[in-house]
Amino acid sequence: MSHGPRSGLAAVSSALLAMSRHLEVRDVLKTIVASARELLDAQYAALGVPDDHGGFAQFVVDGVSDEQWKAIGPLPRQHGILAAMLHEATPERLADVREDPRFGGWPSAHPDLVDFLGLPIRDGDEIIGALFLANKLCPDAEEDAPTPKRKDTCGFTQDDEELLGILAQHAAIALTNARLYERSRELTIAEERSRLAHELHDAVSQKLFSLRLTAQAARALVDRDPARAKGELQQVAALAAEAADELRAAVVELRPAALEEDGLVATLRTQIQVLDRAHAARVTFTGHGVKALPAAQEEAMLRVAQEALHNALRHSGAAHVDVTLHRSGTGAVLRVTDNGDGFEPRTVRRAGRHLGLVSMRDRANGTGGRLTVQSAPGKGTTIEMEVPGG
Repeated sequence: MSHGPRSGLAAVSSALLAMSRHLEVRDVLKTIVASARELLDAQYAALGVPDDHGGFAQFVVDGVSDEQWKAIGPLPRQHGILAAMLHEATPERLADVREDPRFGGWPSAHPDLVDFLGLPIRDGDEIIGALFLANKLCPDAEEDAPTPKRKDTCGFTQDDEELLGILAQHAAIALTNARLYERSRELTIAEERSRLAHELHDAVSQKLFSLRLTAQAARALVDRDPARAKGELQQVAALAAEAADELRAAVVELRPAALEEDGLVATLRTQIQVLDRAHAARVTFTGHGVKALPAAQEEAMLRVAQEALHNALRHSGAAHVDVTLHRSGTGAVLRVTDNGDGFEPRTVRRAGRHLGLVSMRDRANGTGGRLTVQSAPGKGTTIEMEVPGG
């Protein structure tokens, strides 16, 4: 089977591996389109993921410049040949798409498409996308020329259709995995927000309840024992400050968006500075030599750091918590150390009190990393997470 400069089993293997390497849906779509276009030597490639309203939730193209794509205008609707692929689940291989009775034209800025090859992407009985190529490029007959000329188009073959079918099957797997991953992330974020809301409610409610009782006691004492009333009012001020600390700490944990904008090092530094101000314990951070990591690894490291800090600041009685992040090969190592009460990890597991250790290990394992925990009663705790990078 010959498919131009990217022919051969190695090229197919390379394309399939590229599809499985990404976890974000948008990255998977871009990789599928680029791999298909390069492998089958087409001028244009596109992949559309349909929505439930006759349009496309996502539409990715390759071979069209950003300026040209903007000039084309709104995303296409589910009509004509695209609709046929989405609803009839059959391949479409045409010598000239413009002569097909279903062809309805295109915007003025749209490139001219001639020969066309399209396939649905299926997950079982569900069609989750449509992948198509246009304008197959073929070398000119002068194969010995230093730079072989190319004809405009030469038409897609049955072999091309079979190869694109293989890509479409693997694309379905990669796209489904990416969707499951993103859904898992959404559920994790929802669970963490629910946990934080529960903790915030419990912590602040207790503080406010104590504050109200103390204020009532102060009011009862103000006339007959002013000195004791003064002491109670000082306690009111202390309880109010603690409630404000709890609120500030929760707000920090509820704001992960800075990770995408600022990166892991800057986000950790900012959050730890706020935690240092919000808690009586000293919280410090050192980060050096760390390059940008894959998004999934950075998010996992941030969440593990937050969980470890939460345990240290609210449960360990630590006076000092130190967080370090440093480079390790192409990856990074995160270490959170406190001088708190410590614990016996095996006893904690047997008692069913995990202190978030299970979720932290799951996060590390889910990104190809590892998590280690060192602790002993009276000797503090060190939690270390290492990720491989990308």
